[in-house]
Amino acid sequence: MALSVALKHRLGAFSLDLSFDVPNGVTALFGRSGAGKTSVINAVAGLITPRAGRICIQNQVVFDHAAGINVPAHKRGVGYVFQDARLFPHLSVAGNLSYAVKFGRAVADDALHHRIVDMLGLGHLMSRRPAGLSGGEKQRVAIARALLSSPRVLLMDEPLAALDGARKSEILPYLETLRDELDLPILYVSHAVSEIARLADQVVVIQDGQVVANDTTEAVFADADLAPSLGLRDAGAVMTGRVMAHDPDGLTHLSAAGGHMYLPQIQAPIGATVRLRILAQDVTLMRDAPQNISALNIVAGTILAVRRGDGPGAIVTLQCGPDRILARVTGRSVDAMGLQVGMPCYAVVKSVSVSPNEVGQH
Repeated sequence: MALSVALKHRLGAFSLDLSFDVPNGVTALFGRSGAGKTSVINAVAGLITPRAGRICIQNQVVFDHAAGINVPAHKRGVGYVFQDARLFPHLSVAGNLSYAVKFGRAVADDALHHRIVDMLGLGHLMSRRPAGLSGGEKQRVAIARALLSSPRVLLMDEPLAALDGARKSEILPYLETLRDELDLPILYVSHAVSEIARLADQVVVIQDGQVVANDTTEAVFADADLAPSLGLRDAGAVMTGRVMAHDPDGLTHLSAAGGHMYLPQIQAPIGATVRLRILAQDVTLMRDAPQNISALNIVAGTILAVRRGDGPGAIVTLQCGPDRILARVTGRSVDAMGLQVGMPCYAVVKSVSVSPNEVGQH
């Protein structure tokens, strides 16, 4: 694995005791505030020293309590992007980027510099100072600066948390490009389910300082047992589909497991594979194939699981080809419809309920 983490640490009354491995690509650390996410990446970065454990980055042990190894932060080859951009206000964008090479572990590489500047769309901003940049532009500069230090791992601590919805929509496609084009482990901390569902290849769910799940994004979000940890309002499965057409009436036609889907037009070329999240609360179940209804998205599947909650609700998991769909319904509906594991069923989703912000390149 590109990054291996095993650590034990105590902060006051709070304890961390966890381990996980990270491949290249985006691995999200997800959990409620106070779960221990930032403490984990600070330990990887060398900003805190765990009481015990072992951290290995690209086959180099940077921390091993038992062996007495604790490589200083500036020698670990870590790129760190904070929630706030932390740019030098007296330097231009070009100056902030040059700082990474001058004081980082990298050597000047014009080809790499141009590639990252182009990848993050910074060419027209090079002469500006941070005061003249939007929040999204500042974060793109911060990401570029971290990458130009030639890190062996990129740590991102809620990089979009301080941005409004428009700025988040602006920067998410750039993060997808980084995920797809960089051969680098990226540890991405967030409590925003929509960001993680769109960006992450793998999700590590942390609760009270311990790992409660570690799997692919699709598997984690399709696990009804994890819905309370993820938040019932945010519960929803991640599916993949192929863009078939952009129709004149403003809808995009996707071919997905179990059937065709239509959603408000997205910015993806025909033939592209996209990932979309369908909220469980937006799914209606029917035992028989519906006819003459306004909803355009009707996906056939088989009931894989029925999980009843402590209250009146229940989450039903449908297996639809290789994908799964979650539906949040009442226990009364489960009983009235006689929903059972193994039963054929149809998931009905309104086209307008799938937000373009929940759809990203896969």
